[in-house]
Formats: sequence, structure tokens, C-alpha cells
Amino acid sequence: MRRQSSHAGSLALARFLSSAAVTAVLAAGLGGCQTMSDITGSLTSSSPKAQAVAEDPQRAAEVYGERYRANPKDAEAALAYGQALRATGQRAQAAAVLEQATIAHSGNKALLAAYGRALADNGNSQAAFDVLSRAHSPANPDWRILSVQGTTLDKMGKHEEARRYYESALKIMPEEPSVLSNLGLSYMLTRELPQAEETLRRAYSNPRADARVRQNLALVVGLQGRFAEAETIAKGDLPADEATANVAYLREMLSRKDKDNSRPPGNKATVPVAALNRPD
Repeated sequence: MRRQSSHAGSLALARFLSSAAVTAVLAAGLGGCQTMSDITGSLTSSSPKAQAVAEDPQRAAEVYGERYRANPKDAEAALAYGQALRATGQRAQAAAVLEQATIAHSGNKALLAAYGRALADNGNSQAAFDVLSRAHSPANPDWRILSVQGTTLDKMGKHEEARRYYESALKIMPEEPSVLSNLGLSYMLTRELPQAEETLRRAYSNPRADARVRQNLALVVGLQGRFAEAETIAKGDLPADEATANVAYLREMLSRKDKDNSRPPGNKATVPVAALNRPD
């Protein structure tokens, strides 16, 4: 009976992976848990201001928002405020603030990088790619920006080109798990699941890999029908409550393929596959 169930699940996965829905992306999280997502790496510095945003984005939005409103031409305040807005989910406002800042400071690479990522947050992939191209130069490339550019290209369906950007990033930062994770998701989007798994396992084996790499790997393993193994990976060494939440999320993502396949043609839902567009 179990063999029949597994076979049925594999057929459903095959149908799902052959559909256009596989190119959908997810930009939502699950509570406070790490979820299946890209981990392109921060595009900003590790300064005390950046750390403050990461530790308490709501408070940072209040503090830097007040400073920004007092002087909209303050580049540091605009950058920190934009980061905090992105971190609190206020994506459109973040893009607006950072756009004005880049107009006032057109040569500021940090602002351009942050604005490009904010555009990516809002699904403006081509505009994001163009802005990010101005945030570094061929003579002085930034591996983090190259990785984000790769995700924007993947969202536009330009997967081969996206992978060239990931490979360029990996030449600068060999075996960087965040870049490998994005590359693995790129393979997943074109249904090259064994290649996706191999790449994500490389990322997972790196001591610097975080929980999101594990969840991306769990997703790809699950999409190949190895559900028990996927759940084991998703749980990892997390506390019980987080492990339970991550497994529930994994099951939800894998189950939506069946709901989508049951819909009439032309009435497919947007199936979450992976987030190539999530705030850092």
C-alpha cells in the first residue's frame, strides 16, 4: 500500500513539475521561523547601524525614520531607514525612500545596492537588475550583488544567465553557501532536481550555512518524492517548536501541488516553490 502511495505521489510531483506553476515564487515567511527562501547575503555593511536594524527593525524604523524626515538628504539615515522598512515588511515605502536617496546621492553604491534589493522585493526584477548593475563595476564586483542579480534573472526566466552570475559570485567567494543555495533553487525552477540537490548539499555541508539552506534542501528532496528524508532534513537540530513549524510548512508547500493539479486548465493557483525575493 505504501509503495502505491509513493508511486502516486511521484506521479503527482511529475505533473506538478511539468506545469508552468513551478516558476512561481514565494515571498512570505512562517511566523518567526526560517523558511524556504533565497539567502543572497546582506547588501549592506556590518556597521553598528546595520546591526541595530537587524536586532530591532521596528525600533530602527522609528529612530531612523525620524532622522530621515528631519533631513531627507541624510544618506546614512535614508539607508538605515530603508533597511528597517524592508525588514518590517514595508516594501513599497522602502523603495520610495531609497529611490529618493539615490537621486540625491547618485554615486552612493550602498544606496544603489539597497534600492536595487528593494525593487526586487516589490517584484520589479528588470529595474532591480539595472539598478544593481550600477551598484558595482566589472573592475570591482561585489559577490553579494552578483547573487541578487542572479535571483532577479531567475525571476524573469533567464535561468542560464542567472547561473553565470552565481558562478561569477562563487569565483569571488568560493563555496559561499548563500550563493550555492540560490544556484540550487535556480536548478529547481528548471526541474533539474538532481543538480539542485547536489548544489544544495554542497551549501548544506558548509559550516557557514544557516537554517534556510537546510530548508531549501528539504524542499528539493521532497519534490523528488523522498518525503520522510525531507522532513528529517527540515527538522535538523532545531528546537521542537521550530522543527514542527518547519515540517508543517514543508508539508503545506508539497501538498499545494496536488490542489493545483486538481483545478481546471487555465485556473491554476500560484504555487509557492521558493523565495527568490525575500528581504535579507
